[in-house]
Amino acid sequence: MGMKDRKTQLAVNLATVEDRIAAACAAAGRKREEVTLIVVTKTYPASDVRILSELGVRHVAENKDQDAAPKAAECSDLPLTWHFVGQLQTNKVRSVVRYADVVQSVDRSRLVTALSKEAERAGREVGCLIQVALDAEESGRGERGGVGPGGIEELGDLVASSPGLRLDGLMTVAPLTGPYAGRQQAAFDRLMDLSTVLRRAHPAATMVSAGMSADLEQAVAAGATHVRVGTAVLGVRPRLG
Repeated sequence: MGMKDRKTQLAVNLATVEDRIAAACAAAGRKREEVTLIVVTKTYPASDVRILSELGVRHVAENKDQDAAPKAAECSDLPLTWHFVGQLQTNKVRSVVRYADVVQSVDRSRLVTALSKEAERAGREVGCLIQVALDAEESGRGERGGVGPGGIEELGDLVASSPGLRLDGLMTVAPLTGPYAGRQQAAFDRLMDLSTVLRRAHPAATMVSAGMSADLEQAVAAGATHVRVGTAVLGVRPRLG
């Protein structure tokens, strides 16, 4: 597919997603500008990121540093906010801090310490979202990362007091197991309740990142401020091999 065809395809997909978000906002009695679209560009080339920027996208997300770092470098001239949404190992933190404006997958104190150290070293302020695992015990860890609801307060306080870091809010992925499996609306409603509690201690931590291609409507209905959409914008990545 040529670049012109790809741009047309992405424009059509983006318009469809935009219509879905607008309709979900209207149904929830919310203003469209209350919800920010983050396009998850993982596995897709820098050329797609460039097209998305031309089409007005301002927030992109990646989940693997080895893909993200070269792509972010190649697109460093674009007016983009980069979000890191994958499980993050501490040995990748130095690289991630160079380009990520927001790390959405903060779920343990060791990671906070590493992020703070590297953000200070790089002279950057990095926004952090606590990833909440709704499939975990109160203070356990989730299958796909994240901290149980009981661990939010302590971790939030740690982020807020760490140099180079800014506590922006909460993130979740609709769980595949546990009491919220298959109940996206209930899961996102629970996240909003947890966000309300967090904001009592940290009023500026207003960001709530929830919802993806399949369930963005439920996330908007619950009150999410950011939705992370990949497949619905970029298409299904053909399997290799």
